[in-house]
Amino acid sequence: MLAAMAHTSLPPHSGSAAHEAPAIATAQRLFFLDWLRILAFGLLVVYHVGMYYVTWGWHVKSPAASTTIEPLMLLSSPWRMGLLFLISGAALMHALAAKPQPAGAFFRRRSGRLLWPLLFGMLIIVPPQSYFEVIAKFGYSGSYLDFMPDYLHGNADFCRLEEGHRRCLSLPTWNHLWFLPYLWAYTGLALLLARWAPRLLAWGGGAIAARSGSTLFLMLLGALPLMVARLTLVQFEVTHNLVWDWYAHAQYLGLFLLGYLMARAGDTLWRGLRRLRWLALAAALCSWAVLMLYFQAYADTPPPNALRYAMRLLWGGMQWWALVAVCGFARQWLNQDSPLRQRLSAAVFCVYILHQTLIVVLSQAIKPWHLPPLIEGLTLIALTAALCALGYALARRLPTPLALLLGVERKRNAPQNPSQYPSHSASGRQPRQSGSVLTAEKIHEISAHHGSRHRS
Repeated sequence: MLAAMAHTSLPPHSGSAAHEAPAIATAQRLFFLDWLRILAFGLLVVYHVGMYYVTWGWHVKSPAASTTIEPLMLLSSPWRMGLLFLISGAALMHALAAKPQPAGAFFRRRSGRLLWPLLFGMLIIVPPQSYFEVIAKFGYSGSYLDFMPDYLHGNADFCRLEEGHRRCLSLPTWNHLWFLPYLWAYTGLALLLARWAPRLLAWGGGAIAARSGSTLFLMLLGALPLMVARLTLVQFEVTHNLVWDWYAHAQYLGLFLLGYLMARAGDTLWRGLRRLRWLALAAALCSWAVLMLYFQAYADTPPPNALRYAMRLLWGGMQWWALVAVCGFARQWLNQDSPLRQRLSAAVFCVYILHQTLIVVLSQAIKPWHLPPLIEGLTLIALTAALCALGYALARRLPTPLALLLGVERKRNAPQNPSQYPSHSASGRQPRQSGSVLTAEKIHEISAHHGSRHRS
């Protein structure tokens, strides 16, 4: 695979960035990426409820926490956040192609869209999580109002020994909102590349598109970088500290940039993933099964080094093969528009901001009910979903600046015509596509725009 890519040279410099557009692009908007984003954030709600019931570190813990559902959690934990970064990279390429604009202006708008909700979340949404955490872990007995000065001033006294290490609660914190500063930083890096290295991006997208028919290439495209990251950087604990999180950056920045290049490659690439969906699913599930056996066999004893390194490689492969399977099945079944998609797409950011605080608060509120864990978990999922929906409905009625703090952005364009959505008419005609469309002409235009800014 690497040798094949090496034989694809950079496009010759012709003096015009117009020649730097990728050779292959899609003529349709890829609605399945929107659906994947919606489903990924929905999975996040379920996953974070699950974190209440496992033995892994989290903010609060159920009295019934055990290892029971940990194998099920490990079905998605290796790849669920990687999926969001992969989609985000592709979405960035689509956004730039749909509306060519100066990179600086785009980044300013994107910064406001990401950083204001982050600041609001750290000041208003996240503190209840930390409050219940200090009660559960440090025996804090003060009220919430007593705690807030400690939170805002970064009280460093909330420390305890965990697994032989002294660990302190970092305050103030962004907790689950760490995705936002990472996405902001990766967006800035991608825009710099689009401005200063457009030929490199064009070559990367073209190389991927040209080899989208190769099974081996697609199965190793993202697997090899993830394997190398797992093999060399897993000793760096994931911290969600933007400036000291080497293993996380190796995974997520790589997938973000790969998503950007995959969007440039066009629908040829996505059709290739659709073709491999069953093979990738089988590879991911087999990898998961082997890893579960490995973790069980060496739960109490250190494994041989050769086996440890082999399992690290397998973990990286599982991450990518799961992403290939998810994208492939989504391309097959979810590449269609509907009013529901637009409504859910508008709501997921607000749901993301609210969901974890609701889970933490609700878990402590219903703990005195002493429900069986399964019933309690399903109740938490249902209540969290309902209150997130209510929160979104209320946020839509707020003045625009306040709504933006909760991730709700009102569309400026006119409402979509119902005829733009797929219908089941007998005519068999392809429905009109709503929203921005990624076409070769638009990619050509945005590439030329960034290239002209670079030459100036």
